[in-house]
Amino acid sequence: MFKNREIMSRMLIKPAAATVSAALQQQQRQQQQYVIRRWKSFLHNNSNNANRRAAKSTAASTAAVAATSQRHGTSGDFIQPLDVRRSFSTSHKMPSSSKALTLDNINPNFIAMEYAVRGPLVIRAGEIEKELEKGVKKPFDQVIRANIGDCHAMGQQPLTFLRQLMALTFETRLLDSPDYPEDVKKRACAILDGCQGQSVGSYTDSAGLEVVRRQVAQYIERRDGGIAADWQNIYLTAGASPGIKSILSMINSEVGSKPPGVMVPIPQYPLYSATISEYGMTKVDYYLEEETGWSLGRKELQRSFDEAKKICNPRALVVINPGNPTGQVLTRENIEEIIKFAHDNKVLVLADEVYQDNVYDKNSKFWSFKKVAYEMGEPYRSLEMVSFLSTSKGYLGECGIRGGYMEVLNLDPKVKAMLTKSITAALCSTTAGQVAVSALVNPPQPGEPSYELYKKERDAILAALKERAELVHKALNSFEGYKVNPVQGAMYVFPQIVIPPKAIEAAKAKGMAPDVFYAFELLETSGICIVPGSGFGQKAGTWHFRSTILPQTDKLKLMMEKFRVFHTEFMKKYK
Repeated sequence: MFKNREIMSRMLIKPAAATVSAALQQQQRQQQQYVIRRWKSFLHNNSNNANRRAAKSTAASTAAVAATSQRHGTSGDFIQPLDVRRSFSTSHKMPSSSKALTLDNINPNFIAMEYAVRGPLVIRAGEIEKELEKGVKKPFDQVIRANIGDCHAMGQQPLTFLRQLMALTFETRLLDSPDYPEDVKKRACAILDGCQGQSVGSYTDSAGLEVVRRQVAQYIERRDGGIAADWQNIYLTAGASPGIKSILSMINSEVGSKPPGVMVPIPQYPLYSATISEYGMTKVDYYLEEETGWSLGRKELQRSFDEAKKICNPRALVVINPGNPTGQVLTRENIEEIIKFAHDNKVLVLADEVYQDNVYDKNSKFWSFKKVAYEMGEPYRSLEMVSFLSTSKGYLGECGIRGGYMEVLNLDPKVKAMLTKSITAALCSTTAGQVAVSALVNPPQPGEPSYELYKKERDAILAALKERAELVHKALNSFEGYKVNPVQGAMYVFPQIVIPPKAIEAAKAKGMAPDVFYAFELLETSGICIVPGSGFGQKAGTWHFRSTILPQTDKLKLMMEKFRVFHTEFMKKYK
């Protein structure tokens, strides 16, 4: 699995000109066929196992729990990545031949698609949690989920202002209560007045409530120093992900008999690789420069673009700033280079800016792509661009509410009309998410009753994240064989690990990539769940992992100590 991912990541690097197109296309086909064969094999074995389990009694299933504990204990006898997906539902009541849908006749892109952040390690972590609940003995008493940027799951408390606004819009009788500040009531009434029937239970316009879209436009204008924003360019979405997927779906069209390509940074957030696979598009890798703090140069963008042109038409360029998983914040000069490249090569810029409030480094500053392009003047001011923001990140961390927006700039009006038409098929994003977006972009202002508490809670969250960013960097940087760039922004650290040859051989014997092997041993030994760098992409011959900085400070210190002990023992064992 991971070996083939490395093959994909190396595909676009300087092949012979005469054979590059055919060779790359063949490798892509082989990659997809490999993943499909692997999943079919796994599900076949899983189904057979399910048949055997169904024949056992309840008493035997109890014994199986103990057997599972022994198999996943601290002996170092770790399982293959696919084996941990036992929770994947497969039927064993009738043969697959009697089913209308089989793996042979569903969309193969569904099988090829993978999403590392919720992959085998996370499934195994859930199993371990259940084992702990049943009293199975482990060398730890809890699982620390450092695999995903889920702020509230890691103990962050919600902002009072946002929850009050949601309470008042969803239970309007509370508007008569003296327990809610007048400025929050005023905002709730404005939202309700924008709803049909003055109820958040009604459908909204497909692009979202006009009142909230206007608030988003005003927010963007304030953020960018007065540069105009048109509320009709704003689309409210259920988190940033549906907006990103809608744009990728729109550009999913062959041009000149070549499939569409999407340029993504390596390392990248797996939403992009998963969606590109799901849509049958071509992922075009460009590499961030780890040695210079995960910076990006035009030369690398051009290399990637030119090589990809031989097999596809690169239609869009994804830029994640601040970076996920890398935690870097792009300089203005870097952004200017990217904008010039996008203009010269006629590609749509997808500016993933969901971490724009998460900047911790005193020497770093967030610059929106819109602001920089506008201030560069023409022709860059007219660059086609879509930017994204979410209520899941920043200081709100409201992942489950699913609120977000995208601003669409400089699209051909006819193309924009088609985008709007496609969105109408989904009716509208949730009103809960739209209310959360309102809370994000229209917060209390100085002098209003809610302001002091709002400011205190917001500043405390951001200060704690900054403290944790520094704590994690300092701790991991002290480990043998680690190279760690400072966490300038976002919510993650992405260290490079030098894995000893003996450990690499042990991983190979189990059919795992070395970083996957390392992550599984970490989970089984210490209860810490991380995501291997293989799931994000990395340069050949290097190994990384992503960890969040979200556990509350006391738990994060405990996690770093557990990590230190594990790594010390790991190096002793395999050095």
